[in-house]
Amino acid sequence: MLQLADALHARGLTVTVLHTRFNAPPDPGRRPEFRFVPVPDGVPATVAASLDVIDILDAMNAAMEAQESAVLRGVLESVLADEEEQPHAACIVFDANLLAVPRAAAAVGLKTLVLRTASAACFGCLMAYPMLHQKGYLPPQESKMYMPVKELPPLRKKMRNLLARAMEAVNNSSGLVINTFDALEPAELERIRSELRIPTVLAPGPLHKLSSKNTSSSSLLDKDYDCIKWLDKQPPRSVLYVSFGSLASLASNEFLEVAWGLATSGHPFLWVVRPGSVRGLDGLGFPDGFEAAVEGKGKVIRWAPQQEVLAHPAVGGFWTHNGWNSTLESISEGVPMICRPQFADQMMNTRYVEKAWGVGFEIEGELERGKIEKAIRKLMEEREGAEMRERAVELKKKVADCLKPGGSSQIAIDKLVEHILSL
Repeated sequence: MLQLADALHARGLTVTVLHTRFNAPPDPGRRPEFRFVPVPDGVPATVAASLDVIDILDAMNAAMEAQESAVLRGVLESVLADEEEQPHAACIVFDANLLAVPRAAAAVGLKTLVLRTASAACFGCLMAYPMLHQKGYLPPQESKMYMPVKELPPLRKKMRNLLARAMEAVNNSSGLVINTFDALEPAELERIRSELRIPTVLAPGPLHKLSSKNTSSSSLLDKDYDCIKWLDKQPPRSVLYVSFGSLASLASNEFLEVAWGLATSGHPFLWVVRPGSVRGLDGLGFPDGFEAAVEGKGKVIRWAPQQEVLAHPAVGGFWTHNGWNSTLESISEGVPMICRPQFADQMMNTRYVEKAWGVGFEIEGELERGKIEKAIRKLMEEREGAEMRERAVELKKKVADCLKPGGSSQIAIDKLVEHILSL
């Protein structure tokens, strides 16, 4: 969202950022170009502590809707009351997961735009929601809550409430913005534009490339920039970067297998192990002998400046959970991927990385050090990995083309500004 805010601000728009405690900026003073306004979320402490994204969203929706969006409406009224000192509010851009937003916006006379931070392919699955009803998959019986959906193999029925909310929000909005670009998902975007009931569908991604700043600076974790100095000392395309994002986690036995798989691969690696990312371990808990085994060729850090890392010439591969931001950032820098998806859209992103774009492959089944070592060698040494890298470089060129003056993403962001000013 901040990446889009940066792109809009660069084109002369004033941006106010409404946020809950879950995505509060660690230091709003570092972004003086934006006005930050907190919104009470009503999520119980026990749910918030679970860190389960779906449960938190469900609780947030329930709390806001129980109040008939009154709290959020009050925040919007307060923002609008400041218009004597602030420019006129044209619309609200939100991520479609909170139905309280369009209802509160309608109550104060504001239009809405939806930003989808997942892929166009993922949104295409949301559009299949009516078909799932028609075929009797929805509403599901409790006993079938986790049953695979044949038409949508990577998805599970337990996501039904989130899917329904997202589609309702989009269909009632004045436009849809998807963080992708035309050359990456042409068929998916064509289908969305032809079937969706709203007239404005724009693809100005990768948004992090349109931003004038590294918007990963909004992370609540401090990034270790010393890792860039370490990368400077490594040969070109020799380092495997390993990061499973800000939410995904490993079991303690998986953590040990990853550690030894990296150690025995023989390749330099930069491994992000954020606090709390290993279930069952209070600290890092590296196995005996691991640090000695990787001395000089492996570096473990708590959090990385990921965009800079992926852009570094020493990085030759990325072992990722395939969140969409990470996937787009890797594509943007021409870095092939080892994929280990865990939830939400990550399975679909992995499928596209492997089957549609051919720039990576999935480690399936249980994590085992021998399997991990083999996967790393496949990506970093073997011909198959080299071919993935060649295709990744071609996608990087397409990213550069869409960002040029007159490129599809530049045109899309200009159209978005025009659309906002017309509301």
